[in-house]
Amino acid sequence: MEINLEIKDPKAYYSRQEQLWALFFIAPYLIGLLFFWLGPVIASFLISFTDWELVGRPAWIGFENYQRLFADELFIRSLVNTVYYTIISVPLGMIISLLLAIAVNQKLKGIVFFRTAFFLPHISSMVAVALLWSWIYNAQYGLLNHFLGLFGIPPQNWLGNPKLAMPALIVMSVWKGLGYNMMIWLAALQGIPEDLYEAARIDGANKWQQFRNITLPLLSPTTFLLLILGLIGSFQVFEQSYVMTQGGPAHATYTIVFYIFSNAFEWLRMGYASAMAYILALIIFALTIFQLKYQKKWVHY
Repeated sequence: MEINLEIKDPKAYYSRQEQLWALFFIAPYLIGLLFFWLGPVIASFLISFTDWELVGRPAWIGFENYQRLFADELFIRSLVNTVYYTIISVPLGMIISLLLAIAVNQKLKGIVFFRTAFFLPHISSMVAVALLWSWIYNAQYGLLNHFLGLFGIPPQNWLGNPKLAMPALIVMSVWKGLGYNMMIWLAALQGIPEDLYEAARIDGANKWQQFRNITLPLLSPTTFLLLILGLIGSFQVFEQSYVMTQGGPAHATYTIVFYIFSNAFEWLRMGYASAMAYILALIIFALTIFQLKYQKKWVHY
Protein backbone atom coordinates (compact mmCIF):
# COMPACT_ATOMS: atom_id res chain seq x y z
CA MET A 1 0.00 0.00 0.00
CA GLU A 2 1.51 3.32 -1.09
CA ILE A 3 1.02 6.40 1.08
CA ASN A 4 0.77 9.70 -0.74
CA LEU A 5 2.52 12.44 1.29
CA GLU A 6 2.13 15.10 -1.35
CA ILE A 7 0.66 18.35 -0.05
CA LYS A 8 -2.08 19.45 -2.42
CA ASP A 9 -2.04 23.09 -1.35
CA PRO A 10 1.36 24.11 0.11
CA LYS A 11 0.17 27.70 0.64
CA ALA A 12 -2.75 26.54 2.79
CA TYR A 13 -0.44 24.25 4.79
CA TYR A 14 2.05 26.98 5.57
CA SER A 15 -0.80 29.38 6.31
CA ARG A 16 -2.15 26.97 8.96
CA GLN A 17 1.32 26.50 10.37
CA GLU A 18 1.82 30.25 10.64
CA GLN A 19 -1.53 30.64 12.35
CA LEU A 20 -0.65 27.99 14.92
CA TRP A 21 2.72 29.59 15.64
CA ALA A 22 1.06 33.00 15.90
CA LEU A 23 -1.43 31.64 18.44
CA PHE A 24 1.42 30.02 20.36
CA PHE A 25 3.36 33.26 20.67
CA ILE A 26 0.39 35.43 21.64
CA ALA A 27 -1.04 32.83 24.04
CA PRO A 28 0.72 34.31 27.13
CA TYR A 29 -0.79 37.72 26.36
CA LEU A 30 -4.25 36.24 25.77
CA ILE A 31 -4.07 34.27 29.01
CA GLY A 32 -2.98 37.39 30.89
CA LEU A 33 -5.75 39.41 29.24
CA LEU A 34 -8.31 36.82 30.25
CA PHE A 35 -7.26 36.31 33.87
CA PHE A 36 -5.83 39.70 34.81
CA TRP A 37 -8.08 42.09 32.85
CA LEU A 38 -11.31 40.56 31.55
CA GLY A 39 -11.79 38.36 34.62
CA PRO A 40 -11.46 41.21 37.16
CA VAL A 41 -13.71 43.46 35.01
CA ILE A 42 -16.51 40.89 35.05
CA ALA A 43 -15.95 40.08 38.74
CA SER A 44 -16.00 43.74 39.79
CA PHE A 45 -19.20 44.30 37.78
CA LEU A 46 -20.92 41.48 39.69
CA ILE A 47 -19.47 42.69 43.00
CA SER A 48 -20.96 46.14 42.39
CA PHE A 49 -24.40 44.60 42.97
CA THR A 50 -23.41 43.15 46.34
CA ASP A 51 -22.64 44.19 49.89
CA TRP A 52 -19.20 42.69 50.46
CA GLU A 53 -16.62 43.64 53.06
CA LEU A 54 -13.91 41.39 51.60
CA VAL A 55 -14.33 38.94 54.48
CA GLY A 56 -17.27 36.57 54.27
CA ARG A 57 -19.72 35.92 51.48
CA PRO A 58 -21.10 38.76 49.33
CA ALA A 59 -24.78 39.61 49.85
CA TRP A 60 -26.75 40.46 46.70
CA ILE A 61 -28.43 43.88 47.05
CA GLY A 62 -29.16 44.77 43.42
CA PHE A 63 -28.87 48.44 42.45
CA GLU A 64 -28.68 49.72 46.01
CA ASN A 65 -24.99 50.70 45.70
CA TYR A 66 -25.71 52.77 42.59
CA GLN A 67 -28.67 54.46 44.27
CA ARG A 68 -26.57 55.36 47.31
CA LEU A 69 -23.95 57.06 45.16
CA PHE A 70 -26.15 59.95 44.11
CA ALA A 71 -27.11 60.63 47.73
CA ASP A 72 -23.51 60.45 48.93
CA GLU A 73 -22.27 64.00 49.54
CA LEU A 74 -18.62 62.92 49.61
CA PHE A 75 -18.98 61.20 46.24
CA ILE A 76 -20.54 64.35 44.77
CA ARG A 77 -17.72 66.39 46.31
CA SER A 78 -15.13 64.02 44.83
CA LEU A 79 -16.78 64.26 41.42
CA VAL A 80 -16.82 68.07 41.55
CA ASN A 81 -13.16 68.14 42.61
CA THR A 82 -12.22 65.81 39.75
CA VAL A 83 -14.11 67.91 37.19
CA TYR A 84 -12.44 71.06 38.55
CA TYR A 85 -9.03 69.38 38.28
CA THR A 86 -9.79 68.31 34.69
CA ILE A 87 -11.11 71.67 33.49
CA ILE A 88 -7.99 73.49 34.72
CA SER A 89 -5.17 70.98 34.25
CA VAL A 90 -5.94 69.62 30.76
CA PRO A 91 -6.15 72.92 28.81
CA LEU A 92 -3.35 74.49 30.85
CA GLY A 93 -1.02 71.55 30.26
CA MET A 94 -1.78 71.44 26.54
CA ILE A 95 -1.22 75.16 26.01
CA ILE A 96 2.05 75.35 27.96
CA SER A 97 3.42 72.17 26.38
CA LEU A 98 2.58 73.50 22.89
CA LEU A 99 4.49 76.71 23.62
CA LEU A 100 7.42 74.63 24.88
CA ALA A 101 7.32 72.47 21.76
CA ILE A 102 7.44 75.55 19.55
CA ALA A 103 10.38 76.85 21.58
CA VAL A 104 12.41 73.62 21.39
CA ASN A 105 11.58 73.17 17.70
CA GLN A 106 14.07 75.90 16.86
CA LYS A 107 17.33 74.89 15.18
CA LEU A 108 19.66 76.12 17.89
CA LYS A 109 22.87 74.68 19.29
CA GLY A 110 22.26 72.61 22.42
CA ILE A 111 18.49 72.42 21.95
CA VAL A 112 18.58 68.64 22.54
CA PHE A 113 19.64 69.31 26.14
CA PHE A 114 16.52 71.39 26.77
CA ARG A 115 14.28 68.79 25.16
CA THR A 116 15.75 66.16 27.47
CA ALA A 117 15.48 68.38 30.54
CA PHE A 118 11.81 69.12 29.92
CA PHE A 119 11.06 65.44 29.30
CA LEU A 120 12.79 64.09 32.43
CA PRO A 121 9.91 64.78 34.88
CA HIS A 122 7.62 62.58 32.80
CA ILE A 123 9.76 59.47 33.31
CA SER A 124 10.12 60.15 37.03
CA SER A 125 7.95 58.34 39.55
CA MET A 126 4.78 60.22 40.48
CA VAL A 127 5.39 59.37 44.14
CA ALA A 128 8.90 60.83 44.01
CA VAL A 129 7.65 63.96 42.23
CA ALA A 130 4.82 64.34 44.74
CA LEU A 131 7.26 64.11 47.66
CA LEU A 132 9.55 66.66 46.00
CA TRP A 133 6.71 69.12 45.52
CA SER A 134 5.49 68.51 49.07
CA TRP A 135 8.83 69.91 50.24
CA ILE A 136 8.55 72.80 47.79
CA TYR A 137 5.07 73.61 49.11
CA ASN A 138 6.03 73.23 52.77
CA ALA A 139 4.52 76.12 54.74
CA GLN A 140 7.56 76.63 57.03
CA TYR A 141 10.70 75.95 54.99
CA GLY A 142 9.39 75.35 51.47
CA LEU A 143 11.29 76.73 48.50
CA LEU A 144 8.18 78.38 47.04
CA ASN A 145 7.43 80.41 50.16
CA HIS A 146 11.09 81.38 50.40
CA PHE A 147 10.99 82.63 46.81
CA LEU A 148 7.78 84.58 47.39
CA GLY A 149 9.30 86.08 50.53
CA LEU A 150 11.92 87.79 48.36
CA PHE A 151 9.08 89.90 46.96
CA GLY A 152 7.48 90.57 50.33
CA ILE A 153 4.67 88.03 49.86
CA PRO A 154 3.75 86.30 53.15
CA PRO A 155 4.14 82.50 53.32
CA GLN A 156 1.14 80.40 52.31
CA ASN A 157 -0.03 77.05 53.62
CA TRP A 158 -0.30 75.58 50.14
CA LEU A 159 -1.36 72.06 51.06
CA GLY A 160 -3.23 72.99 54.25
CA ASN A 161 -5.54 75.64 52.80
CA PRO A 162 -8.72 74.23 51.18
CA LYS A 163 -8.64 77.01 48.57
CA LEU A 164 -5.00 76.45 47.61
CA ALA A 165 -4.58 72.67 47.90
CA MET A 166 -6.20 71.67 44.60
CA PRO A 167 -4.50 74.45 42.57
CA ALA A 168 -1.19 73.34 44.10
CA LEU A 169 -1.82 69.77 42.93
CA ILE A 170 -2.78 71.01 39.47
CA VAL A 171 0.46 73.00 39.11
CA MET A 172 2.53 69.97 40.09
CA SER A 173 0.61 67.64 37.74
CA VAL A 174 0.91 70.04 34.81
CA TRP A 175 4.64 70.39 35.42
CA LYS A 176 5.13 66.63 35.43
CA GLY A 177 3.14 66.05 32.25
CA LEU A 178 4.67 68.85 30.19
CA GLY A 179 7.51 66.75 28.79
CA TYR A 180 5.28 64.03 27.34
CA ASN A 181 2.88 66.47 25.70
CA MET A 182 5.80 68.55 24.47
CA MET A 183 7.35 65.59 22.63
CA ILE A 184 4.02 64.71 20.97
CA TRP A 185 3.56 68.33 19.89
CA LEU A 186 7.17 68.46 18.68
CA ALA A 187 6.72 65.39 16.49
CA ALA A 188 3.59 66.92 15.00
CA LEU A 189 5.29 70.26 14.37
CA GLN A 190 8.18 68.60 12.59
CA GLY A 191 5.70 66.77 10.36
CA ILE A 192 4.29 70.00 8.91
CA PRO A 193 5.80 70.64 5.44
CA GLU A 194 8.03 73.71 5.32
CA ASP A 195 6.66 74.49 1.86
CA LEU A 196 3.41 75.68 3.39
CA TYR A 197 5.18 78.27 5.54
CA GLU A 198 7.30 79.38 2.61
CA ALA A 199 4.21 79.90 0.45
CA ALA A 200 2.52 81.82 3.26
CA ARG A 201 5.54 84.09 3.69
CA ILE A 202 5.57 84.80 -0.05
CA ASP A 203 1.89 85.79 0.22
CA GLY A 204 2.78 88.22 3.01
CA ALA A 205 1.50 86.26 6.03
CA ASN A 206 3.07 87.20 9.35
CA LYS A 207 4.03 84.75 12.13
CA TRP A 208 0.62 84.86 13.84
CA GLN A 209 -1.23 84.31 10.57
CA GLN A 210 1.01 81.36 9.76
CA PHE A 211 0.39 79.88 13.21
CA ARG A 212 -3.38 80.39 13.06
CA ASN A 213 -3.95 79.25 9.47
CA ILE A 214 -1.29 76.57 9.04
CA THR A 215 0.07 75.30 12.35
CA LEU A 216 -3.14 75.04 14.38
CA PRO A 217 -5.25 73.30 11.70
CA LEU A 218 -2.51 70.78 10.93
CA LEU A 219 -2.00 70.16 14.65
CA SER A 220 -5.69 69.43 15.21
CA PRO A 221 -5.29 65.58 15.08
CA THR A 222 -2.57 65.84 17.74
CA THR A 223 -4.74 68.22 19.75
CA PHE A 224 -7.54 65.68 19.62
CA LEU A 225 -5.24 62.86 20.73
CA LEU A 226 -3.81 64.82 23.67
CA LEU A 227 -7.27 66.01 24.68
CA ILE A 228 -8.61 62.46 24.85
CA LEU A 229 -5.57 61.19 26.76
CA GLY A 230 -5.66 64.20 29.08
CA LEU A 231 -9.34 63.75 29.93
CA ILE A 232 -8.91 60.05 30.64
CA GLY A 233 -5.82 60.64 32.77
CA SER A 234 -7.27 63.57 34.72
CA PHE A 235 -10.36 61.60 35.75
CA GLN A 236 -8.04 58.92 37.15
CA VAL A 237 -5.88 61.24 39.25
CA PHE A 238 -4.92 59.56 42.51
CA GLU A 239 -1.25 59.57 43.51
CA GLN A 240 -1.02 63.33 43.94
CA SER A 241 -3.82 63.60 46.47
CA TYR A 242 -2.84 60.36 48.22
CA VAL A 243 0.81 61.29 48.75
CA MET A 244 0.57 65.05 49.23
CA THR A 245 -2.72 65.72 51.03
CA GLN A 246 -4.46 62.40 51.83
CA GLY A 247 -7.60 63.94 50.34
CA GLY A 248 -7.55 66.97 52.64
CA PRO A 249 -7.83 69.55 53.86
CA ALA A 250 -11.59 69.29 54.43
CA HIS A 251 -11.88 66.89 51.44
CA ALA A 252 -10.66 69.66 49.12
CA THR A 253 -8.49 67.21 47.14
CA TYR A 254 -10.73 64.18 47.31
CA THR A 255 -10.98 62.73 43.79
CA ILE A 256 -13.14 59.90 42.50
CA VAL A 257 -10.28 57.39 42.35
CA PHE A 258 -9.11 58.42 45.82
CA TYR A 259 -12.64 57.84 47.13
CA ILE A 260 -12.79 54.46 45.37
CA PHE A 261 -9.49 53.52 47.00
CA SER A 262 -10.70 54.63 50.43
CA ASN A 263 -13.92 52.62 50.16
CA ALA A 264 -12.24 49.50 48.83
CA PHE A 265 -9.01 49.22 50.83
CA GLU A 266 -9.59 51.32 53.94
CA TRP A 267 -13.27 50.82 54.72
CA LEU A 268 -13.58 47.47 52.87
CA ARG A 269 -16.76 48.45 51.04
CA MET A 270 -15.87 46.45 47.97
CA GLY A 271 -19.34 46.46 46.44
CA TYR A 272 -19.77 50.21 46.86
CA ALA A 273 -16.29 50.89 45.49
CA SER A 274 -16.96 48.68 42.45
CA ALA A 275 -20.18 50.56 41.70
CA MET A 276 -18.29 53.83 41.92
CA ALA A 277 -15.62 52.52 39.55
CA TYR A 278 -18.24 51.67 36.94
CA ILE A 279 -19.81 55.11 37.22
CA LEU A 280 -16.33 56.56 36.59
CA ALA A 281 -15.88 54.24 33.60
CA LEU A 282 -19.22 55.41 32.18
CA ILE A 283 -18.23 59.06 32.60
CA ILE A 284 -14.92 58.54 30.77
CA PHE A 285 -16.66 56.49 28.07
CA ALA A 286 -19.30 59.19 27.54
CA LEU A 287 -16.69 61.94 27.30
CA THR A 288 -14.66 59.92 24.79
CA ILE A 289 -17.70 59.17 22.62
CA PHE A 290 -18.69 62.85 22.72
CA GLN A 291 -15.23 63.86 21.52
CA LEU A 292 -15.22 61.23 18.79
CA LYS A 293 -18.63 62.35 17.58
CA TYR A 294 -17.81 66.05 17.30
CA GLN A 295 -14.15 65.83 16.28
CA LYS A 296 -15.07 66.00 12.59
CA LYS A 297 -16.08 69.63 13.05
CA TRP A 298 -12.63 70.82 14.11
CA VAL A 299 -10.09 68.07 13.40
CA HIS A 300 -8.44 68.30 9.95
CA TYR A 301 -6.66 65.19 8.73
